[in-house]
Formats: sequence, structure tokens, C-alpha cells
Amino acid sequence: MVHGILLAKVPREEADDLVQDVFLVAMRRISTLRDPGSFGAWLSTIARNLANDHYRRRRPTDPLTEDSPQTARQATTGHPAADAGEGILDAIRSLPDAYSETLILRLVEGMTGPEIAARTGLTHGSVRVNLCRGMRMLRDRLEALGANRSERDIG
Repeated sequence: MVHGILLAKVPREEADDLVQDVFLVAMRRISTLRDPGSFGAWLSTIARNLANDHYRRRRPTDPLTEDSPQTARQATTGHPAADAGEGILDAIRSLPDAYSETLILRLVEGMTGPEIAARTGLTHGSVRVNLCRGMRMLRDRLEALGANRSERDIG
């Protein structure tokens, strides 16, 4: 769950280190947990806060180039399947947080709706709504990306 939340907010290569940081912070702050039944929601909050802090601390390290970010990524990875996966992950990340987190927990981490609800503190109904709306928004964005690519290929 923690990995999925972080993956919704930070690049894949940085998520693993942040997972470790989340659990280190949780160990140090376990005495502040008032209700053991809300451990999942408490841990989710720590993960979200660390992801936000990560972007506040981070300084831009990518050199400025004339290439678009997608072109630069393709030049560095060179694997079409990896690029497609990153493109889909980027599309999920572009959704509102509530949708991107639940979609990544479901699609990437393989959690069921009830598992997501139990571990994040959301209600089962909220998870269902977030998954349904998120999938609809993701489908629309991916279709728009496909249409844009087709227009570029034709033109």
C-alpha cells in the first residue's frame, strides 16, 4: 500500500527509498498513534506527507534541453515497453490524487477494493467510486493521447 501511494506521486526509481523512509518515520512516531485500528490510514498519511516533502526538498537536476520530456525519456530508456508503461503511469499520476492512489493500489499493487479500503481508512464505497471515476478519466486521457499520436503520424 505504501509503495502504491508513493508510486502515485514520485518517480518509480525514487519510490523504493521513500518506502523505507516511511517505515523509519512510522517507527519513530508509533507512540503518536492514538487508535491502533487506524494504523493503515496513519501510515498512508505519513507516505503522502513524505512524498510531498520529497518534492519540496528536491532541486531540479535534469539539464534543460530542447527535447520534450517524453523524447528525453525515450532516449534514456530505449525500451518501447518500458516507455509505454511509464506513459501509462504518467497518465495515472496526472489524475487527481484520490483517483491516482486507488488506481495504482489496484492496478500496480494488485490490491482488491476491500483491501484498499481497509488499509487506507477509506470506506468501501469511496474506493469503488474512486476506482470507477479514475478508470473513466484514465481511459479518456489515454484515448486523447492516442488520438494526438495518430494526428501527428498522419500530419
